[in-house]
Amino acid sequence: MTLIPVIMSGGSGSRLWPQSRSLYPKQFLPLVNDQTMLQNTLSRLDGLDSVSDPLVIANEEHRFLVAEQIRQMGRQASAIILEPVGKNTAPAVALAAMKAQSLSEEKDPLLLVLAADHVIRNVQAFHQAIETALPAASDGKLVTFGIVPTHPETGYGYIKASKELIGNSEQVALVENFVEKPDLETAQGYLASGDYYWNSGMFLFKASRYLEELKKFRPDILQACEKAIAVQNPDLDFVRLDEAAFTACPDESIDYAVMEKTTDVVVVPLDAGWSDVGSWTSLADICEKDESGNSVQGDVLLQNTRNTYVRSEKKLIATVGVDDLVITETDDAILVAHKDRVQDVKKIVERLKAENRTEVKLHRKVYRPWGAYDSIDMGDRFQVKHITVKPGAQLSLQMHHHRAEHWVVVKGTAVVTNGDQEILLTENQSTYIPIGVVHRLENPGKFNLELIEVQSGGYLGEDDIVRFEDTYGRA
Repeated sequence: MTLIPVIMSGGSGSRLWPQSRSLYPKQFLPLVNDQTMLQNTLSRLDGLDSVSDPLVIANEEHRFLVAEQIRQMGRQASAIILEPVGKNTAPAVALAAMKAQSLSEEKDPLLLVLAADHVIRNVQAFHQAIETALPAASDGKLVTFGIVPTHPETGYGYIKASKELIGNSEQVALVENFVEKPDLETAQGYLASGDYYWNSGMFLFKASRYLEELKKFRPDILQACEKAIAVQNPDLDFVRLDEAAFTACPDESIDYAVMEKTTDVVVVPLDAGWSDVGSWTSLADICEKDESGNSVQGDVLLQNTRNTYVRSEKKLIATVGVDDLVITETDDAILVAHKDRVQDVKKIVERLKAENRTEVKLHRKVYRPWGAYDSIDMGDRFQVKHITVKPGAQLSLQMHHHRAEHWVVVKGTAVVTNGDQEILLTENQSTYIPIGVVHRLENPGKFNLELIEVQSGGYLGEDDIVRFEDTYGRA
């Protein structure tokens, strides 16, 4: 039976600010190795039998990030479904189930529902848990994977397994009930009993069985999703939904909508070095440590420092005489937090939102489908950007009402549309684009094109772009 991985990639990861931003959240970051968390999620599927190309559910704002990171791996997705608004996991999985049924020759494939931003250290144990779960899922059970707890965690929901086992396996048990995040004393009791698992948010079931149970318990969600996907609009590699229909869909998790109500849910234990990387301390916990309990990444010097996580992106970070801290930096922000208070990082993000600051959404370096730009300097009436354009890519045909631009090529070759002219520029050559002139930049070469852009004018915001043509379907 075909197994279709469904990758849920809609999170914002606000607790990992400043690395994680709303337009570039943690699933697209290389936090634990050279691959991003999304890419690690896809890589750990290698070696499973009968696995098809993944089906990815993503926010519309992240569509090019998803497509590019899959392309970098030399892979392709069976579909990338774009949610115009976030409506939690129950509707997202419903959309995936409907789309999977239309894609699969079997018409009723198995869905392996995974988050794009989890860490699993022991891939072999992960595969074994899936193999253990397959017979139950094939028989119509809805399987959830319960993480074998290593300590009395108060930040996760729990699953209580009954003593009743399913089939011939000693690892598949009926779920007695789901419980909310406990206090410390209750969590200690759960750990001591041996009957409870952390709720991982990973599932395995037939597409039809999930839709049947959703129809039974939340027909309103099912109907809204059916309307939304009935008028889907293919766009490049993406599947766009009917925005009005999906916006009307209730916001509900798969646990509340189905798993806590159905009598056909079973749990398979998973002991595979799992982490949801929900905070800086959870990331520090899975990183290698020195003899003083420190974890470091990047250019870091420690002096008299203990139990501290330090992450440097570009700057040298030196610490002297500190304990139990998280210190991390990006081009435009630095975070220093006590390990006991890292959950309050979310409050910083809320303040940034309230003050309408760009640091909550974007990094200084912003990725686009054609490449990226880095805002390296800004002042009154000017801005300087380092622009990189991928081979064969081009920006939209556009104009600006409030700014002029001067482009200087520093690497590669550029084809520039500048009003009625088409100009070929090579290294150390430049062109000037006055306010109101229609223009476009293209890389015809086989290597990255790099240039310095100097903007000048009374308004330099990114919303001062009037597009006439665009390869990537942007408005």
